[in-house]
Amino acid sequence: MAHTTTVRIEKLNKSIQVPTGLFINNEFVPSIDSQERIDPFLPPGTCQEVAGTDRQRVAGSAKDIDVAVAAARAAFTNTWGKNVTGWERSRLLHKLADLVERDAQELAELESLNNGKPVRVARDFDIGDSIQCLRYYAGWADKIAGQTLEVDNRTKLAFTRHDPIGVCGQIIPWNYPINMWAWKVAPALAVGCTIVMKPSELTPLTALKLSELVKEAGFPAGVVNTVPSLGSVGGAALASHMDVDKVAFTGSTVTGRKIMEAAAKSNLKKISLELGGKSPHLVFESCDLEQGQYHTLWSSSSLPVQHSGEVHLTPRSSSPAACWAALGICYNTGQDCTAGSRVYVQDTVYDKFLELLVSKVKAQVIGNGLDEETGAGPVVSKGQYDRVWGYIESGKADGAHLLLGGAKRSDKGYFVDPTKKIFGPVLSVGTFKTEEEAIALANATSYGLGAGLHSNDANQCMRVSSALEAGTVWVNQYNLLYNNVPFGGKKQSGIGRELGSYALEEYTSVKAVHWNFGEKLDWPL
Repeated sequence: MAHTTTVRIEKLNKSIQVPTGLFINNEFVPSIDSQERIDPFLPPGTCQEVAGTDRQRVAGSAKDIDVAVAAARAAFTNTWGKNVTGWERSRLLHKLADLVERDAQELAELESLNNGKPVRVARDFDIGDSIQCLRYYAGWADKIAGQTLEVDNRTKLAFTRHDPIGVCGQIIPWNYPINMWAWKVAPALAVGCTIVMKPSELTPLTALKLSELVKEAGFPAGVVNTVPSLGSVGGAALASHMDVDKVAFTGSTVTGRKIMEAAAKSNLKKISLELGGKSPHLVFESCDLEQGQYHTLWSSSSLPVQHSGEVHLTPRSSSPAACWAALGICYNTGQDCTAGSRVYVQDTVYDKFLELLVSKVKAQVIGNGLDEETGAGPVVSKGQYDRVWGYIESGKADGAHLLLGGAKRSDKGYFVDPTKKIFGPVLSVGTFKTEEEAIALANATSYGLGAGLHSNDANQCMRVSSALEAGTVWVNQYNLLYNNVPFGGKKQSGIGRELGSYALEEYTSVKAVHWNFGEKLDWPL
């Protein structure tokens, strides 16, 4: 039998059982041969195992991936794929969204234990957006259309079909476990693909709980399979598998290269990669440094709120650039692929901006994830904690001037208070004199995932946004994404796009059909 973990849901005053085995063919099953174990479940906020949780979390093996892929292939061939209508796919996605909305508080508290982020952020941001994502792609499911093309109106025509590509391996990271699950699952299911999901070995619990909801929603067995596994085992097996038609991956550029190589050396499968970034944030002298009465981005009156799966910012006056810069580096405790980790400020407003930025970051509440006032939690693991502190200590040793933070807490948990430095590795803050210099600084990186700029000069906004080498550019805002707008990187930040109608292209293949209804072939030639 597969093992389970007991998790206490404080706000609902109840305990829930979360399976920790593998989810294949709509059943939770043990590994067929793995002796490897994923580390014991240690919530990053306390570093102490929750009472009653199971220590024996099995890490799936390459043979388990084989079984899951076979289940996904059978479902694609017999019960999903081209065997169901777009209307039916839409109905099931809407049902899944309803179930996620029903269980939002349970999933939020589980995500907080899983990943460390505050329950409020998990519920109102990640889960609210995920519900909307499922519903957005449910709307697309019966609208997958090709083209009819004129060839010769007297004798023949051609048309195209956008067919589901087949079995998809999906590998998601630990920083947004629920959100990344929805981003990948929703478009794949909308077009008729089947899935083998490999969540991060650090945060598998919410992916497994969502698998229960997939079954409850009524998806046929084998359509969604979940194999918690070490990346070097399960991820590698998916990337090199001869019966996987596509791999979607979010994670590091180093791992992305390995997946690309494995895909090429196996069956030349299609890939989409959303990789790392070192995103620049440009602050021009014409921007709003101070503007009337505003709130910090994490105050209870200004956080996004979720209504029926949609996330909205509550009305308020426009925020100054320092608020957006603080959001860019502090949101999700800085564990974000688009984190605005390089801020460049025009020299004429540099000192004033730094003063405002420090005040905004100080307003961020980092602490107990169950507290509704908490805006950020700990980093996800001891490995990540040690890595971040290594950067901080290295910067201090190199003579970086700390503007904020830089001291470890005495309490338990992998907490890292926001640390701001001039030319430091946590948040680098530098200056520029001219627009041309700002663009050159921003583009001086091998990455190209996101970039931001703040200016009240409309012509400058157009020039700079055009010149920035990034897949997403924010103007007078930062880090807000919408399910109908594509997201992805340039350069070494990735290949392909998630979200919007563009994501559907990642899970379909175009077939051209040539139809002759009147031409007679003269033979021999």
